[in-house]
Amino acid sequence: MRKVVSVVETTRLEMGRPVDGLRRKVATAVVFRNPLAGRYVDDLDDLVALGASLGDTLVHEALAALGAPVAEVSAYGKAAIVGTEGEIEHAAALIHPTFGAPVRAALGKGPAIIPSTKLLGGPGTRITVPLTNCSDIWVFDDMDAIAIGIDDSPRPDEIVAVLGLGVGGRPLHRIGKPS
Repeated sequence: MRKVVSVVETTRLEMGRPVDGLRRKVATAVVFRNPLAGRYVDDLDDLVALGASLGDTLVHEALAALGAPVAEVSAYGKAAIVGTEGEIEHAAALIHPTFGAPVRAALGKGPAIIPSTKLLGGPGTRITVPLTNCSDIWVFDDMDAIAIGIDDSPRPDEIVAVLGLGVGGRPLHRIGKPS
């Protein structure tokens, strides 16, 4: 792992109105060398296996950056940017099969899917991490997003993996659940 970067956003005022309660989002990214960079490999099991430890690392780093009790986390999302010597399937192998279990275990939440995005890109590529409620994907108040980019990452042989967490939903949320 070359670096860890977190972006924390706390909204206190929206549309000139004070926001009740804590409304905070974090996107935490880890940058690491892609072990499959520069070559095609049929079997992606090594990346799938790495996904679990990646999820565990990211959830603990994100919770530390969030600065709120784990019980207050209401939303989550994930993303990955693969450097140009890799392929988008490398991101899928990392963030889909095994990534979510340690995240859900650390949060004590679930079983809703953890929404995701994936990109192929170079240094400075920004990615938007979708956020949805941890337990019920149909809670509209938690449907949100947070973006992150790292000026020097990913290098061609790297991957940037991101976990987003949210507390309190969107500021001034008021649309509820579908009927």
